[in-house]
Amino acid sequence: MVCALGIEGSANKIGIGIIKDGEVLANVRRTYITPPGEGFLPKETAKHHREAILGLVQSSLKEAKLQPADLDVICYTKGPGMAPPLLVGAIVARTLSLLWEKPLLGVNHCIGHIEMGRLITGAQNPIVLYVSGGNTQVIAYSNQRYRIFGETIDIAVGNCLDRFARIIKLSNDPSPGYNIEQLAKKSKRYIKLPYVVKGMDVSFSGILSYIEDLAEPGKRQNKRKRQQEEEVIDYSQADLCYSLQETIFAMLVEITERAMAHCGSNEVLIVGGVGCNERLQEMMRIMCEERGGKLFATDERYCIDNGLMIAHAGAEMFRSGTRMPLEEAFVTQRFRTDEVLVSWRED
Repeated sequence: MVCALGIEGSANKIGIGIIKDGEVLANVRRTYITPPGEGFLPKETAKHHREAILGLVQSSLKEAKLQPADLDVICYTKGPGMAPPLLVGAIVARTLSLLWEKPLLGVNHCIGHIEMGRLITGAQNPIVLYVSGGNTQVIAYSNQRYRIFGETIDIAVGNCLDRFARIIKLSNDPSPGYNIEQLAKKSKRYIKLPYVVKGMDVSFSGILSYIEDLAEPGKRQNKRKRQQEEEVIDYSQADLCYSLQETIFAMLVEITERAMAHCGSNEVLIVGGVGCNERLQEMMRIMCEERGGKLFATDERYCIDNGLMIAHAGAEMFRSGTRMPLEEAFVTQRFRTDEVLVSWRED
């Protein structure tokens, strides 16, 4: 039996979760919300996390009805992510480890998403589509590693959505991507956008630049000489959001289906914050059903960054014998999914 407390703070969410042998005992979280048109900067995000984290630790223990002595291991997000927010979680985790005399484990953020998704949905050996603000990867498990079959070659899909939301001044509450999704439901007018799939990889930066021009017609005239001879069309925000979603999600479905074919898999698991998007789930489900497969996805409690996923992945690592000296309790902004030895899974 392993009871683990997990700390997640790699981006604009700070979360604490407690899990015991696969049973969810606590999952509390706070989100740093900025004004419309603004992103979240590392320094201000870290300040938000510092102010919230100790209260969340207390709330999680209260919700779980546990004392520190009941815990077996303290887990924190080692990376990838933004350095200042990551450091907040790491410092608190080190402090609690020393204070409570508990072992400490650093967890890969993506591995946390994958293992949480597998636990909640019951997916056995799926192709994983990991889509978030900082990451976009198609992943499959083999020989104690999560192998990356394809990924973004520039910005992540969530970052693309967030940046477009800032361009059109959508609210960041509860999240930019969620508000784009709601606006997209109000249109069925598709505007042709660049579709950039390169083998198993995707690119979103050119699409973002293109749709930014469409969102600001006057700016578009100045930037593109060819449009001096073309009619400038004012598209609604709903049209643009709908078209952006349809295009980038179709790209993700394509590379996921190709990975399914290569691996002979009939399961797809979507993880990461963008995985909450109902339209992405619908498109992926249609593809899976046409192949005789099945889609697995979770709701916002588990797909959005949370401490519970770090606790669960850390508990799996701890149960399999993984240990980490205190001097290795640092963070890294670049920590690839396939760097982690998946010691808790058997081939």
